[in-house]
Amino acid sequence: QGELVESGGGSVQDGGSLRLSCTTSGYIYNMPYMAWFRQAPGKEREGLAVIGNYGTTRYADSVKGRFTVSQDTAQNILYLQMNSLKSEDTAMYYCAADATLAGSLMSSHYRRWGRGTQVTVSS
Repeated sequence: QGELVESGGGSVQDGGSLRLSCTTSGYIYNMPYMAWFRQAPGKEREGLAVIGNYGTTRYADSVKGRFTVSQDTAQNILYLQMNSLKSEDTAMYYCAADATLAGSLMSSHYRRWGRGTQVTVSS
């Protein structure tokens, strides 16, 4: 079946950077689109970035210019480089795969999820 496992979260100060990783099995990694989402307490899950298996990317306005999604095809790892972090970026971050709609940033369009990694940004 395969799974997705996120790592790289932690606590940083305002303006800092983190790189999240999502390790997947080969079966999942070969799916056409993979994405990053986040969910803060009391808020809906928010789509941040999606990457297609030809390297095309799409970002939410809230992270455009600060976050970069990429993939290591040899290691089957999805990354999210996060720069210029703000307190409002504090959330649990998830990777997702098995999209039912190409390039979507809506959580309802993904069927496979990791358990998440916590990111906390303090001022």
